[in-house]
Amino acid sequence: MIEFLLSWQETNSHQVISISSHISSILSLFLVLPQIELKTAPAGFCFPTTNQTRHCFTRYIEFHRCFAAKGVSNECERFAKYYRSLCPGEWVERWNEQRENGTFPGPL
Repeated sequence: MIEFLLSWQETNSHQVISISSHISSILSLFLVLPQIELKTAPAGFCFPTTNQTRHCFTRYIEFHRCFAAKGVSNECERFAKYYRSLCPGEWVERWNEQRENGTFPGPL
């Protein structure tokens, strides 16, 4: 097996060098890119289980209540960050459509 690999490497050395140069250039890109800090909603004592469905729904409602009361504010933005990190995008799209149609099931 080793003999096969050595003979393959000798006949295909230009490919090995090409691949290794691509890998090193890709790795250098990762070193240059800025580090992104990912955050999610903090743990809520009202939501102790790993099932975060209710937590997601509550944060969505809190954001829209805050937005209705205060308009665009930094305080409301934190609720938006929370529900965006907890809720699947499909749910948010459906809830937004329901709010527009007046059929949203939650208290806003």
